[in-house]
Amino acid sequence: MNPFAENPRKMEDTFLDWTGLYVRPYDKHSVDPYTRTRAILINGTEFEANWFLHQFSRHCADNELRRKLALLRRGEQQQQKLVSMLKPADETILEHTIGYEQLAVDLTAGLAQMVGDAYVKRALDFALLEDFDHLYRYANLLDLETGVKAEDIVGRYTEIMPGRPTIAHHRHPYDSIKKPIGAETDPMTKLAVGIITAAEQQTMNYYMNVCALYPSEAGRKLYQEIGMVEEQHVSQYGSLMDVHQTWLECLLMHQYTECYLYWSCAQTETCPAVREVWQRLFEMEISHLHLAAQLLRDYENRDWREVVPNPEFPEPLCLKENIDYVRGVLRDTVFDTAVRESWEDVSALRPDFEFFAYQEIVNRDEAAVPSHRVLEDCIARNGQDYRWETQKNPVAALQDRRRDDTSVGRRQSRVPSGVR
Repeated sequence: MNPFAENPRKMEDTFLDWTGLYVRPYDKHSVDPYTRTRAILINGTEFEANWFLHQFSRHCADNELRRKLALLRRGEQQQQKLVSMLKPADETILEHTIGYEQLAVDLTAGLAQMVGDAYVKRALDFALLEDFDHLYRYANLLDLETGVKAEDIVGRYTEIMPGRPTIAHHRHPYDSIKKPIGAETDPMTKLAVGIITAAEQQTMNYYMNVCALYPSEAGRKLYQEIGMVEEQHVSQYGSLMDVHQTWLECLLMHQYTECYLYWSCAQTETCPAVREVWQRLFEMEISHLHLAAQLLRDYENRDWREVVPNPEFPEPLCLKENIDYVRGVLRDTVFDTAVRESWEDVSALRPDFEFFAYQEIVNRDEAAVPSHRVLEDCIARNGQDYRWETQKNPVAALQDRRRDDTSVGRRQSRVPSGVR
């Protein structure tokens, strides 16, 4: 599929009336988990498109160009409003959050297995273990407060057990900044960086906005803590993006990435009604892509092929089970932390490294750390944590269901290699 070879409609012909904007939501009791996660992914992608277009307009002095950006932005706004309606009103904040974290796990794992750049893969694998642990923490809160089992929401496609403990995720801001990709980077890696940045940004925004709306103090605190980690993830992924592109090059890549995602969703969706939504929005996005290409010609006298020299889409992005892959990353890298542009085993760091000083500030009272407190409360009430796993955790320190280990990936003392 080459989206540049498709025939676009006029932009004005893509606008919808109110009836067209309001689609029937999925049924939370019968929906395939990956239909839910696709909706979350696309919602985040559309938010990124809108936010980028606003920033572009605020840094542009040409009002004629800004009018074209406003035209594009209105279309993106309609798409985002439509997609957001797929979430049913009876799906609670916390139930929806389980979908966010399942998306984070299986999207990140999927992209890590598709990219051609080893450095970007390393960044994906690193944050993967943290989102994996977030799923576990929220699932325990869900069990504690409602008795609902998160395994039913994720359809048993994604395991629910400890990853790198959330308490270990809080790092000095300097260590969130990584090396950017460049024009020579392979096409799938370019797509992956844009996709994961938008997805993690959506998660950060969701947690920022629902934090104060959550009804319990334990939940408010947990969203507050994990929302801070999501900001670190957005910083990491955003720092990977190509910093040498012009605004109009970035615009073209945004539209190309959206086309790829809508096409992938249409190719892999199992619900016929939702598949029709993805196909309809893909056709709209084709118009956006062609307008972006026209703007690049008009304002920089450049052809889209200079930005996207290989326009044929790679294989569709398929959200699916990644249990074995996640287990392998967990087994091999759970003790790692971020160190400037790289990642290292925490046991190899100098005692005076900023990570430890920052940990002492934010986690001074370990018992008050929300992600740890939720597990302590679950264990106190039930005698053990809640988890859904196909076999024991591959990390020995994380196998005890009666104890929340807060040292893994955080303290310099660790289980010797080969004894995990």
